[in-house]
Amino acid sequence: MNPNIPSIEQLKEIALPAPVSYAPQTWGWWVLLWLLVIAVLLVSARRYWQWRRDRYRREALVRLAELQNSDDPLNALRELPELLKRVALSMPSPGWNANNVGAGLLAKTDSHSTLMSSDQTPSRASPLRQNPATLGGKDWQAFLVRHSAQPLPTDFSQQLAQLAYAPDTELLALPSDKRDQLFATCKHWVEHHHVAA
Repeated sequence: MNPNIPSIEQLKEIALPAPVSYAPQTWGWWVLLWLLVIAVLLVSARRYWQWRRDRYRREALVRLAELQNSDDPLNALRELPELLKRVALSMPSPGWNANNVGAGLLAKTDSHSTLMSSDQTPSRASPLRQNPATLGGKDWQAFLVRHSAQPLPTDFSQQLAQLAYAPDTELLALPSDKRDQLFATCKHWVEHHHVAA
């Protein structure tokens, strides 16, 4: 046996370096980490606020789907104008009481006066401060068009008034394609109407 060849007993274990830490080593990385955390929290809070603000929209879309699939087309058509008014009343608007934003769309109230504080009255001069409950005819059409994301039929408010006040026989004689068009227009308006925030 050759004396220059080391034996297994002479082998020693190699010392490994200390494990690399995943924590940032300089203060700049800590600042960047905190800025990132703050940005994520702000974006999350904003998304949550938007989700809460649009609750009335989700409730209206559920009710609209129920109406569209209803076995009673007469009552479904009669409720469409009322549903759009309730959506308009539930919309957040500058100058209105923010506590009522999106709260209880489907809960019917006897008076709409709770949506505005006592010192605020709707003014015809200021279309942004108009209370949708008081609107009718051309003013209601203008409100719907102003908040719509796409052009509405020029007689949309008249169609809604017809749904609310026409005799039952006239509504039952309404062609199914016209009914479907009314439901589609209402659904699109509810989904995409502009909200001043």
